[in-house]
Amino acid sequence: MLAASNIHYELARRSRGLACGGIGAMHLLARQTGLAEAIDRRLHLLKVHKPYHESDHVLNVAYNILAGGTCMEDIELRRNDEVYLDALGTQRIPDPTTEGDFCRRFSAADVETLMGAINEVRLGVWKRQPAAFFERAVIDADGTLASTLGQCKEGMDISYKGQWGYHPLLISLANTGEPLYLVNRSGNRPSSEGAAARLDQAIALCRRAGFRSILLRGDTDFTQTSKLDEWDAAGDVEFLFGIDAMPNLVKIADALPRTAWKRLVRPAKYEVATQERARPENVKERIVKERAFENIRLFSEIVAQFEYRPTACRKSYRVVVVCKNLTVEKGENLLFDDVRYFFYITNDCTAPAEQIVLSANGRCNQENLIEQLKNGARAMEMPVGDLVSNWAYMVMASLAWTLKAWLALVLPESGRWHQKHRSQKQSLLRMEFKTFLNGLMRLPCQIVRTSRRIVYRLLSWNPWQEVLLRAVDALRLPMRC
Repeated sequence: MLAASNIHYELARRSRGLACGGIGAMHLLARQTGLAEAIDRRLHLLKVHKPYHESDHVLNVAYNILAGGTCMEDIELRRNDEVYLDALGTQRIPDPTTEGDFCRRFSAADVETLMGAINEVRLGVWKRQPAAFFERAVIDADGTLASTLGQCKEGMDISYKGQWGYHPLLISLANTGEPLYLVNRSGNRPSSEGAAARLDQAIALCRRAGFRSILLRGDTDFTQTSKLDEWDAAGDVEFLFGIDAMPNLVKIADALPRTAWKRLVRPAKYEVATQERARPENVKERIVKERAFENIRLFSEIVAQFEYRPTACRKSYRVVVVCKNLTVEKGENLLFDDVRYFFYITNDCTAPAEQIVLSANGRCNQENLIEQLKNGARAMEMPVGDLVSNWAYMVMASLAWTLKAWLALVLPESGRWHQKHRSQKQSLLRMEFKTFLNGLMRLPCQIVRTSRRIVYRLLSWNPWQEVLLRAVDALRLPMRC
């Protein structure tokens, strides 16, 4: 059926085409939110602006990723594309070597300044949201390993997994999936190192935004017992951290009466819209049994709670414990039963224990954000030669993901089709970066420059064009303060 054979390629003489037509909307977003002005006002790394300013370098890195680039070297493709330059209204952009030099100009204080400038603009974007948005801010904390094949990168070290590289810390807002703070650390540093100070910064940021309550979440490595009393005394801060199954906690759980436990029922992942289909054969399960591999299966889950005072705290807090009853099998034979405890410490005294467990498990969605920053936006490639310069690149590259979130947040929800628009907004917030590039960025356009306008003439159609055009219309209106 694919019968085309007489294929010829020609260069267009008058039509000027651009593959990443969505870049105009992202540039309009950066200008309308005041991002470029905020960066230039607060970040001072260049003594002379000939011709570039600090915002030109920062946005150049982010735009390269939004245009489909996967590494710093891809900027060379953008700077040699005349149509791309015309689309952004410029004659030139920094080349990859210039961007590398710009990253090396950063000190740790300069990276903090850049993150502060971005968060200042973030507050303005949040102000456009409805009142329900500010009911509760859910802040997640986690670390991740960013491996590198380089041998001369300053600050790299070997991790507990035997990988060479760095160990970034991420503090994010679960409501929108935005990275609030990114911190680069040596590869052998503990996962929770410096997390308490960053969580305090995130709390202050959310208070400035007007959130009425704040929830902190983290796994067992992030149980900051020395800070729990301070956060609890604040009044508007709740915390929910995993806590290691220490022998004293296991002893307390074993001593709980049988009546203190009740079955943990997890809700279905989704509702079947029509009829439930027959499940296909579990091929993996069959092979495990045929080859007599050891297999651990979950039999049941029960939940209970008790009061516990950590050594570093002056008061007791609620600990919710989940007991997982597991069976260990080998082939068709049952070897033995295994019981494992999972503990969560919180100052929330009103929510049911089941809800506490489900909320704690919801923090696992931050793993998806880390995956998108790593392999979607490629923010943790570590392309430069030392820890601080790679930290600076990581913050600039993650701005591509932040702009995606901001594009969703500026979408209006009111009007006749408010339910549909709200659904589109949530879908865009949860969208993977690759899907975002294909749906809203890789839009073939003809670029027409007149004396006063730059026209992006769309040459193809996809269902997300409606969302992009609504965002552009919203950006032409003044930002609400």
